[in-house]
Amino acid sequence: MTMNATRIDRGSTDTTTIFSVDDDLIYERTFDAPRELVWRAMTDPTWIPRWWGPHGTTTTVVEMDVRPGGQWRYVSAAPDPDDVAFYGEYLDITPIEGYRWTFMFDVEGIGPMGGPETFRLQDVAGRTRVTTVSQMGTAEAIDGALATGMVQGAIETWDRLEAALAAG
Repeated sequence: MTMNATRIDRGSTDTTTIFSVDDDLIYERTFDAPRELVWRAMTDPTWIPRWWGPHGTTTTVVEMDVRPGGQWRYVSAAPDPDDVAFYGEYLDITPIEGYRWTFMFDVEGIGPMGGPETFRLQDVAGRTRVTTVSQMGTAEAIDGALATGMVQGAIETWDRLEAALAAG
C-alpha cells in the first residue's frame, strides 16, 4: 500500500470494516474473545466447520496442515448453489499473532480466483482485532471478487465465528 493511496469502502457494516487500498481488499473486525481462542478457532480443524461460510452453509475440512508449506482445503455446501472448494497453502505462521496463506476458489466461467492473504490477530484489552489483507493483484480482480458476493459471505462467516467464540 502506498502512503497516498485512496481507501474505498467496499460494504462495511456496524461490525465489520471492509475497504480496498490499491490492489488489496482489507477486512477488519474486533471479536469479543481472547486472541488465543480466536487463533484456535482459525487454526484447529475441529473448529472450522462451526463457523466457516455464510449462514446455511456446511463446511467440511478436507485438508488442513497448519505449517509453512502445508496445504489446506475446505468444501462448503449450501442448499441452493453447487459446492464451493476453497484451498491453498500456508506461507507463514506466527502462533497467536497471525498467518499468511494463499486463498483460492474456483468461479464458474472465470476459473481460479484469489491470492495471498495475511491475517493479523491483535490483542485489544482482552478482545481480538482480526485484520485480513487479501492481495488481489488488480482493481479488476477486486471487482470480480466483489461480484461473487464475497463481502456478504465474509460478514456472515465472521458473524458465525463470533457466535462460535461466544459458545466456546
